[in-house]
Amino acid sequence: MKYALKLVACLIVTFCAVMLAAQEPSTHDAASQPTTSTNAYVYVISRLSNNTSELDGYSADSNGALTRLAGSPFWTSTSVYATGLANTSHWLFVSDGVYIYSFSIASNGTLKQTSSINAQNYTDSTCGEVGSLFLDHTGSTLYALNIYSDCANNTIQSFAKNSSTGALTYLGDTSPSAALWGPVSFIGNNLYAYNASFIQMSAAFYAVVRGSNGALATFAINPAIPTNPNGNYCPDGQAADPASNVAVAFILECQPPAQLGVYTADSFGNLTTKSTYQNMPTAAVGLPEAMTASPAGNLLAVGGSTGLQVFHFNGSNPITSYTGLLAVHEIWSLAWDNHNHLYGISPSGRLYAFRVTTTGYKQASGSPYSISSPQAITVLSK
Repeated sequence: MKYALKLVACLIVTFCAVMLAAQEPSTHDAASQPTTSTNAYVYVISRLSNNTSELDGYSADSNGALTRLAGSPFWTSTSVYATGLANTSHWLFVSDGVYIYSFSIASNGTLKQTSSINAQNYTDSTCGEVGSLFLDHTGSTLYALNIYSDCANNTIQSFAKNSSTGALTYLGDTSPSAALWGPVSFIGNNLYAYNASFIQMSAAFYAVVRGSNGALATFAINPAIPTNPNGNYCPDGQAADPASNVAVAFILECQPPAQLGVYTADSFGNLTTKSTYQNMPTAAVGLPEAMTASPAGNLLAVGGSTGLQVFHFNGSNPITSYTGLLAVHEIWSLAWDNHNHLYGISPSGRLYAFRVTTTGYKQASGSPYSISSPQAITVLSK
């Protein structure tokens, strides 16, 4: 999804692959898969052939295999901008581009809508469109990436969550930026968060600090960018571990392939790095589109235009290679559960599930599952 947004960005702000062959498992409908004990619930927004959107849920067993939940779809929309999805342990939030809807999550994973808020009302114009949704580590504040909030730039809106009803209250938004095209990643202290991107071939780090009420405010940083004798690096995506480290994808002269560096935040939110062009591993995923660290912070999943890989995330030390391509189709969103399962969605109509530890990895039975144009994914661990 980030790639699609960046294509738009290229037209507006003048942003700026080799095909890798591998055998692909046959696709299956997740509804046909048997299941054991439930380890997680996986929720996916899909866009249907009639340009409507729907929200479906799946239960994941101890091997990561998925079964579609009875009652799915739990929500449908005529909007083609339904791309926002996030959850806490009891509440799920989904956006159609204008409204953000709150759903309660039952013990069996089923959903019930409880409230909604018009997020577009809190922008400077009617141009604003809600994109990605994400939460702080406590789950008390919901954040919405607002695209073209002033008809030109992007911001992050903050909403307080009522823990009893799931209702949202608007808190404010951040300073606009033309280079902000994805969520920020919170480090472990839940105070600082970062987005790594570029604009007009120049690095653009977007840093925010979380206030006592949960609202975000931007602050200026200018971290050093690794040098390369063959050109300049463009940051293109990030993921934070549970400590104070932020993995960043770099593309040379703003073109893939990506190399993976790591920054460490100090107590003031400043970022420093020991990454160099010699110690950053190269990914085979094409243009990076999704990055996420495992809950333990020792693995880094990277999805992109040509597939999915997992790397060892070694704190402030250099990231190291681990798997080859686990998928050979475009991957534009990823999520982990707390049981070593990694889930990813592809615009090619595939929902992937893997079990990945630091010593081994295996695709779940039936994965990838056939699904209509998935747009967003979120996971609730049990």
